[in-house]
Amino acid sequence: MQNIIQGIDKLQDLVRTIGSRKLFMVIDSSYPFLNIKDRIEGINVTKVCFSDFRPNPLYEDVCKGIDLFLKEECDAILAVGGGSSIDVAKCIKLAVLAREGREGLIPPLVSKRLDMDGSRIPFIAIPTTAGTGSESTHNAVMYYQGSKQTVTNDGVLPDYALLEPKVLATLPLYQKKCTMMDALCQGIESWWSVNATDESRDFSRTAVQLITRYWRSYIFENEPYSASQIMIAANYAGRAINISATTAAHAMSYKITSLYNLPHGHAVAVCLPVIWEFMLDVRPEMEVFGQISQALGYESPRKAVAGFREMMKDLELPQPVASNRELELDVLSKSVNPVRMKNNPVLIDEATAWKLYNQILS
Repeated sequence: MQNIIQGIDKLQDLVRTIGSRKLFMVIDSSYPFLNIKDRIEGINVTKVCFSDFRPNPLYEDVCKGIDLFLKEECDAILAVGGGSSIDVAKCIKLAVLAREGREGLIPPLVSKRLDMDGSRIPFIAIPTTAGTGSESTHNAVMYYQGSKQTVTNDGVLPDYALLEPKVLATLPLYQKKCTMMDALCQGIESWWSVNATDESRDFSRTAVQLITRYWRSYIFENEPYSASQIMIAANYAGRAINISATTAAHAMSYKITSLYNLPHGHAVAVCLPVIWEFMLDVRPEMEVFGQISQALGYESPRKAVAGFREMMKDLELPQPVASNRELELDVLSKSVNPVRMKNNPVLIDEATAWKLYNQILS
């Protein structure tokens, strides 16, 4: 069971609670500029910092962290940053505690749930964006030999997620938009996922309602209370996908990110309304579409899709622009992972994906 902690002022007590003598800190390039950096630096514990990894971390990057953790004989992990920092920390913890070691991070073992003793390395995650929800999931992403690998293991879920909305005040505006839209899409997708449960749907509803209520004042006014609510919403969305996993919008977004250099949240958000509209054409009777629409503040799914598109215009998040349309459509439609598509409530095969990508591209 994960503990959700509110406020950076709780960090010292938390470190004392876990009994750490030497804390392994996984931090990204934003760390020196964080407005909570002094509070983190001031906690009374020996710290070993690791930041030698890319925004899309490679297996080799993770191995450097594993080596440093073992060399320094650290006894707990603190990850501070966006999804990449937290993902790297998760991979390090798995490799240190699993019998298979770092081999557990690469095919074919990466797809298996490896045994590990999570009690031996307490893990605290402090997200510095409101979007990925990585602080509350048992998944991590890294790249091995050019291919994206999703590491899934219950033991890598952080023991504590510490939420401090002050970090959002200085985020670049475009990053705020992209990460928030990632959280909104996670909330929507987890709601209609075939793996959804009553618990995950409650998490999804909370995430969608909070973002619907506070997104304008968060984005356009940088209002502190709204930021706190968006951070809570992102955490709920992360907890939802931790149960249900994401669906077609996420599955179809990954190649858009690499092909058009769009951040993840932007890429997912351009996919979602097109996919939702397609599903409405195929299965208009699905009750869940109406439930999601109400949480978004609309009386019907069609109006909700139109409202989502208006939101994208207000946020100035445009569709990707094709330069060689036929070639790019072929690459995109062949790129989708069929395993991720299985979570979607309506079947999307390669031919259908091609048609949907043709609508997504401008």
